[in-house]
Amino acid sequence: MLTNAFKKYFLGLVIFLTILVVGIKIYSILSFPQISDWNYTQLKKINKQQNEFSFVVFGDNKNSIGTFKSLIKKVNNENSLFAIDVGDLVYDGEKEKYRFFINQIKQIQKPLLTVVGNHEIKENGRGNYYDFFGRFYYSLAIGSSYFMILDDADEKNIDPWQMEWLKKELQKSQHYKYRFVFMHVPLYDPRKGEFKRGHSLKDLACAKKLNDLFDQYHVTMIFASHIHAYYRGSWRKTPYIITGGAGAELAGADPAHYFYHYLVVHVSEQGVHYQIVKLKSPDFEIVDRLTHDLWIYVYAFFAIHYLDMLIILALFYLGVHFICRKRKELLKNNRV
Repeated sequence: MLTNAFKKYFLGLVIFLTILVVGIKIYSILSFPQISDWNYTQLKKINKQQNEFSFVVFGDNKNSIGTFKSLIKKVNNENSLFAIDVGDLVYDGEKEKYRFFINQIKQIQKPLLTVVGNHEIKENGRGNYYDFFGRFYYSLAIGSSYFMILDDADEKNIDPWQMEWLKKELQKSQHYKYRFVFMHVPLYDPRKGEFKRGHSLKDLACAKKLNDLFDQYHVTMIFASHIHAYYRGSWRKTPYIITGGAGAELAGADPAHYFYHYLVVHVSEQGVHYQIVKLKSPDFEIVDRLTHDLWIYVYAFFAIHYLDMLIILALFYLGVHFICRKRKELLKNNRV
């Protein structure tokens, strides 16, 4: 039977651990970045009167640390009007993942717009995305260029309301020289052959309908990610670039496609120029690539959950200390 001293010690330990856990969680809530409608705020910062300008495009950072930090540093040195992340900002939609990403992008020294990706809506994260970043699809005009940002994060299609909105936006875009579309999930997977389903929209009928619209309204370029690689080509009449190299694990070993990078798009009256800026990538040997991919998630896990890990270590230490102390007391009493 427990002695009174044992009971008091155990009760004190429980109270201390409870205060520790509650205190850390309260700190986590109070220190959460106070942002809402991020994209609307960023849109207001962009000078929309220029006909000649550059912008940066990247995607699939997915809570990357080292590579994304390097990307941010390089992007800050670009003479660009704004940047846009075409999705998979986080590993999943939990608030702690968003906290980590928000603190990262506060280091970007120019307006940053976001596209919602499939990882943002995992773990019931769609509501969190809306709370922090605002509308799931939107548009903007800069000089003689029109930009349309879509939401196909469910990896299937776009909903009927968004489809009607897109048709009106494409009609409106005809008054502009250039038309750019941004979507996380590409219409088709270029690795599967022409107009085939793969790591792309699962609803092939919707993909073809969108392709028809983009052809009809002469879209200048589609930017997508989702595939962790770089691909460029055309879907019928409409050109596309897949840029999924902002820090998530690369999807293959072909050096022509699988490398970390971002794009700088230069817009002028003479035309549009697309520049690839490569970042340091792991070796193309399979062992090196797998080791690198594993390290991405191990490192990110500890960086994001360091408070939780401190709680676990504290509990472990106190538990071992408590057991050792009580064991010594029992051994001492048995000797007496």
